[in-house]
Amino acid sequence: MKSEHIYPAAFCEKAKELEDKIGYTFEEKEYLYEALTHSSYSNEQPNRKLYPCNERLEFLGDSVLSLAVSRYLFGAHNAFPEGELTRVRAVTVCENALYEYACDISLGDYLLLGKGEEMTDGRHRRSILADAFEALIAAVFLDGSLDAAEEFIMDHAKAKAEVTVLNQVIKDYKSYLQQLVQYSKGDKLDYRLAGESGPDHKKTFTVQVFLNSNCIGTGSGFSKRDAEQMAAKEALVLFGEPV
Repeated sequence: MKSEHIYPAAFCEKAKELEDKIGYTFEEKEYLYEALTHSSYSNEQPNRKLYPCNERLEFLGDSVLSLAVSRYLFGAHNAFPEGELTRVRAVTVCENALYEYACDISLGDYLLLGKGEEMTDGRHRRSILADAFEALIAAVFLDGSLDAAEEFIMDHAKAKAEVTVLNQVIKDYKSYLQQLVQYSKGDKLDYRLAGESGPDHKKTFTVQVFLNSNCIGTGSGFSKRDAEQMAAKEALVLFGEPV
């Protein structure tokens, strides 16, 4: 890439901070700068060609992300059929997941935004952060290699993938518990949210399951559904059922 682009000095310094955070140093800094440049900033410049926005990189990063996650799942879970692999990948590469990965590195702090986006809290907008993370993937890929991009991706996506895999293979503890309770007429199961913790993009939910008025299990998870399953599992253990 040509080094004719003139970016704000403060932005370039922040970009160095991001390199330290992600553990990757760019040979061609312009790849990084472009990944962090939103179209709203580019559109405000007299010569937009000197400040290309990250939309093209986003396009490429989407494909690299899908390939990296597919390769990981294919190698790590060889007992999974195609349909389950597809479902796990979809959860791991969706906009919500990308937003979480971006928040993990505070990516919004490093973006170049136009005045309008700056005033309307664009640094925290889900779509902007998700797109920027994909662009950053492409920047690492173009500057380094597919191996470098895959390492960067899986540093963030592996945990999400494995949680999703767990959810795919886990027993449906709620249905199992419901079947047990149905043998006793008049008994009723009730799942109640007991608490929430953590940041908005990575909340942990705690749920209690009650049999009539008695709490028989408590569980936690990254969604209410997962927490309910874990609460039901604890209840099954209490009843001496194999889980």
